[in-house]
Amino acid sequence: MLKRIHVHDLTLGMFIHEFCGSWMEHPFWRTRFLLTSAQDLQRIRATTIQEVWIDTTRGRDTAAGAAAVTRDQASADAQALLEQSQQLAAQAAAPPLAPTTMAQELQQAIAICSGTRAAVADMFHAARMGQAVDVAATPRLVDGISASMARNPHALISLARLKTANEYTYMHSVAVCALMVALARQIGLDEATTRLAGQAGLLHDLGKARVPQQLLDKPGKLTDAEFDVVRRHPVAGNELLAGSGLHPQVLDACLHHHEKIDGSGYPHRQAGAGISLLARMAAVCDVYDAITSDRPYKRGWDPALALHRMAEWSRSHFDNLLFQAFVKAIGIYPVGALVRLQSERLGVVVAQSEGALLAPHVKVFFSTRTGRRIPEELVDLAQQRAGDRIAAREDPRHWPFGDLAQLWSGRPSLRW
Repeated sequence: MLKRIHVHDLTLGMFIHEFCGSWMEHPFWRTRFLLTSAQDLQRIRATTIQEVWIDTTRGRDTAAGAAAVTRDQASADAQALLEQSQQLAAQAAAPPLAPTTMAQELQQAIAICSGTRAAVADMFHAARMGQAVDVAATPRLVDGISASMARNPHALISLARLKTANEYTYMHSVAVCALMVALARQIGLDEATTRLAGQAGLLHDLGKARVPQQLLDKPGKLTDAEFDVVRRHPVAGNELLAGSGLHPQVLDACLHHHEKIDGSGYPHRQAGAGISLLARMAAVCDVYDAITSDRPYKRGWDPALALHRMAEWSRSHFDNLLFQAFVKAIGIYPVGALVRLQSERLGVVVAQSEGALLAPHVKVFFSTRTGRRIPEELVDLAQQRAGDRIAAREDPRHWPFGDLAQLWSGRPSLRW
């Protein structure tokens, strides 16, 4: 049985199934192992991870009276939190339809991603060379991303998630900028503050220019000393941006985007309302893009699975209202998510349905009954006549599909 316990209740002989948090928060290259080392136990307790999943069939169980949550309970709670977003969406007035389709916007989004990525790379290069970082162009870069998302709110976000491990650092900045803009608009921030949110997303990881590249690209586990170096990047970024003329809200979000709502984050262990709005927003956007992206040491999670895991962590990691707004902005089943329908067909999400987060537009292409590809069909699950619904999310790693990006984008190649 899988049980979620606090790290203080973790003892030697337990089998760790999963850490309750993203892999950016701990130095272990593996997440499933029998805990036999007192040093490893101490290292786990020294991280910002507060809870872990243990498998009682493969190791020791919890002591009598120790607080624990089963996977079924946690999954039900997470699904309830996600579905609250659906209820909020149903109560809200539907926004106007996007003026361009995904296919129409992708070409412009590719050019915007390419230009913004190059600008971010220049800023990182200047920082590595000890030169002053010129942030004067960031408002214009954010405006370009904002304009693309106004035309179609999902094209650029979906595109920016498709990054190789070699370009992760730069494209991650582009993706978090786009996600910050989407979240800012979802919660009704004015355009000036939305631009600040986008700037924070674009610059939040600049401090990684002070982290040796071999640590960022290391395929195995980090030593404690190496992990400490990586975790200093928010402070390093704050030092690099000091005197740049950026708005204080942007500087604060860059410094505090790894703080957690329960006070267990870093660098200053801020908690609750003590964390600024933009920093709380950046915490959500940063984690989502990180865990859905391929890294040298970890395959990215499917978008729908990532949201489900984040919902499980939300009580300690994130501002719940902001997380719900984030889900509402990108969808419970984001574009690119692989899903199984009740009709025993698999499909990839290609667009959202306004006010119906559980019923997106899906391109079906595979039958689990026959185990074969079928003619592609676009299904709008929000239409009653569709006669189908999502039964479960699917992990693409369990299926031999190499063309999911092509299926949702309609393009044979996506490069910037």
